[in-house]
Amino acid sequence: MTEEPTAENTAEQAAGPPRLLALLLAMAMFVLVVDTSLMNVSISSVVRDLDTTVSGVQAAIALEALVSAAFILIGGKVGDLIGRKRAYVLGLLGYAIGASAMAFAQSLTAIVIFWAVLGGIGASLLLPAMQSLIHGNFEGAEQKKVYALVGAAAAIAAAVGPLLGGFITTYLSWRVGFVLEVVVVAIVLSGIKLVRDVPYTGPRGIDLVGAVLSVLGMGGIVLGILVWQEGGEAVGALLAVGAAALALLAYWLLRRKRRGRPTLLDPELFRSKIFRLGISGQMLQQIALGGTMIALPIYLQMVLEYNAMQAGLSLAPLSLSMFAVALLAAKKSEDRRPSKIIRWGFVLLTIGIVALIPIVPRAEFGWGLIVPLLIAGSGLGLLVSQLNNYTLAPIEERRISEAAGVNSAAGSFGLSFGLAFAGAIMLATLSITFTTMAQSSTVLPQTEQQQVAQALEDDAEVMSNTQLEQLLANQPPEIQNEIIRINTDSRPLALQVALLIPLLAGLIGVLNSFRMIRIPETTSTASGARPDVL
Repeated sequence: MTEEPTAENTAEQAAGPPRLLALLLAMAMFVLVVDTSLMNVSISSVVRDLDTTVSGVQAAIALEALVSAAFILIGGKVGDLIGRKRAYVLGLLGYAIGASAMAFAQSLTAIVIFWAVLGGIGASLLLPAMQSLIHGNFEGAEQKKVYALVGAAAAIAAAVGPLLGGFITTYLSWRVGFVLEVVVVAIVLSGIKLVRDVPYTGPRGIDLVGAVLSVLGMGGIVLGILVWQEGGEAVGALLAVGAAALALLAYWLLRRKRRGRPTLLDPELFRSKIFRLGISGQMLQQIALGGTMIALPIYLQMVLEYNAMQAGLSLAPLSLSMFAVALLAAKKSEDRRPSKIIRWGFVLLTIGIVALIPIVPRAEFGWGLIVPLLIAGSGLGLLVSQLNNYTLAPIEERRISEAAGVNSAAGSFGLSFGLAFAGAIMLATLSITFTTMAQSSTVLPQTEQQQVAQALEDDAEVMSNTQLEQLLANQPPEIQNEIIRINTDSRPLALQVALLIPLLAGLIGVLNSFRMIRIPETTSTASGARPDVL
């Protein structure tokens, strides 16, 4: 005799697949966020294994964020045209191919092509498609829970990424971490039948000119900085092309909108002051995070000569405080204005960076940075908990996916800009300082001074003293000691100057937050509230 299904059993069976789907979506977001953390704490190991340079690996990290930012608006439109589910699958496959290439790469070129470029394009497809699929596969309170779960997965990945990456790199291999990423992607894809595609009902026209201008705009600026960092030419031309393309994009979108033609994104979104200030805050937060997360791992691995595990542990106060404060703020901030919490976030972030700068040349161990990292991480946690909600609150329900794509693009561009600019400033400062100190040295002969200047002009590079000693093995002891002394004195100054980038982003964020506070906030235009517009 078979047991007849009760209403309770039926409800439980129906709830099973949605819960599993929510978990799989959260796993996809976890991989997306933990990927960069793994690269950051593995810089020295990647440099050693591939016989490349710190600046080269650093450029690949910035390039991955750049590609994601440059193509994310296009990725959202591609998902509209080919189907969000298909774009989600293609994004996951792009990420899996990039991670697989990392597992077997024998040169920096393979990392740039497969991990940075192909993986970045995968992310640009994955992020907007994931947001649309969550919106279309869940409703009401369940939808809010899934958004919260995916957000929590991102926060957890940011918190444990440095520790997980450090452990795997130190005790196994940095390649193992990327193999595990492929495994997670395979698990996520195994449940793809649970995903119900979300049809797109908007205009299906393609704005090819807008797409090209968006890539040239965001890509030209960050690529110009990366070329400058690597000592290449035509830096000014690339930056000019990027700035001109962004200006032309704004003009083009307004023109297309007036003529009633399909646009890459709706310029009407930017009529909301809250939305404009929100995406500005998102970009500034990511500039600060990117600048900090490229400068500190290099400091820990090149100056203190930490392995990946030690570097991950040293960065734990920043990531764990960010995670803890984000969760606490989300629970305790229901009766507080998001703009005031955002202001305190930027204030704490700025205080933490200010406290960090004078400690850098004096700290003899990573835990000496714990207090400023806790303060900065707390500030980032407040920002993470509020910025998305603040930015998207005035947007109508039917435009939320497009607005979320713009918000993600601003964050990705900010991250790539922070990574590239802080790295470029650090290497430029190192080159100038090292050359100046070498030329004023009373120990180095004139020929040695010229060789140092020429070498730095060709390839400025952050090197540990151990690496430098190996390169100078054939030099007289007094020459070795003098160059190592100059290297020891130059690196902290270069890293301090690099930290000025996140500091400046934090200060602008504080000023931006005062403008936020002066504007009345709405909860949602979907319920009839009118967005604050010019």
